[in-house]
Amino acid sequence: MPSTPPVILSIAGFDPSSGAGVTADIKTIAAHGCYGVAAITALTVQSTSGVARVEPVSAALLTGTLNELAQDVDIAAIRIGMLGSAEVAAAVASFLEKGKFSNVVLDPILKSSSGAKLLEEKALKILRDRLLPLVTIITPNFEEALALTGTSGGNGDYPNQARALAVRLHEMGCPNVVITGGHLDKASDFLGFQTSQGGLEFEMFSSEKQKTKSTHGTGCAFATALACHLALGRQVPESVLLTKAYVTAAIAAAYPLGRGNGPLHHLYRMHEQRRRTASTEPEIAH
Repeated sequence: MPSTPPVILSIAGFDPSSGAGVTADIKTIAAHGCYGVAAITALTVQSTSGVARVEPVSAALLTGTLNELAQDVDIAAIRIGMLGSAEVAAAVASFLEKGKFSNVVLDPILKSSSGAKLLEEKALKILRDRLLPLVTIITPNFEEALALTGTSGGNGDYPNQARALAVRLHEMGCPNVVITGGHLDKASDFLGFQTSQGGLEFEMFSSEKQKTKSTHGTGCAFATALACHLALGRQVPESVLLTKAYVTAAIAAAYPLGRGNGPLHHLYRMHEQRRRTASTEPEIAH
């Protein structure tokens, strides 16, 4: 009998275009050889062109879903994405407090890529005060890191400011921090990771920025892939390195879809494998 792969729980919103949110997470999880389960935090009306409407689910429905899943399967890692409301944020915090889970990745989605606000101030306070100390690693972009820490805008010195933001988020209770820098001319992600002595060490992961519109859901893919690598037993620095390589390749392999910013190609490895298999299959003589 085949062994059961690590189970990854996605706690996130539903994106009908499947570029982000739980359906995109399931694709990312499958691409890493893990099994995905999901608890939806909000329904959205959106496409590749942007978010038109958000309807958070009830906290009771979310809590029931999370408890049912936790009683049924062994959860190896959790990816937390869009929360949508203070009640939902509090429900997720309560679930984590009771369960004491390992490998929790928080992707603090405050706005959509099109600029729509996705988290109210009351919920942001719960995220800061209750969720941050419960997670393994947080993956904000630069703007989200500024908002979480209450810091003023950037001054152009990205490495030093990202370092300061990582230190501040660590002081707020999060042991490991990745500040993603997809907005930069050279895509650079800044990692602050906790040492065995409790301090922080730092690494920068950079790649050439790709000229493409297929960037919808890159933050979701990054956080979910990171959760998979942690569930597979890899340490934080290696997990971040492999995650960045996956997202970079998935963007490069993306095909045009929709009228706005299309999704990356979450399952590009599957198609690469099919091409390799097809090229090595012997011809059948007739």
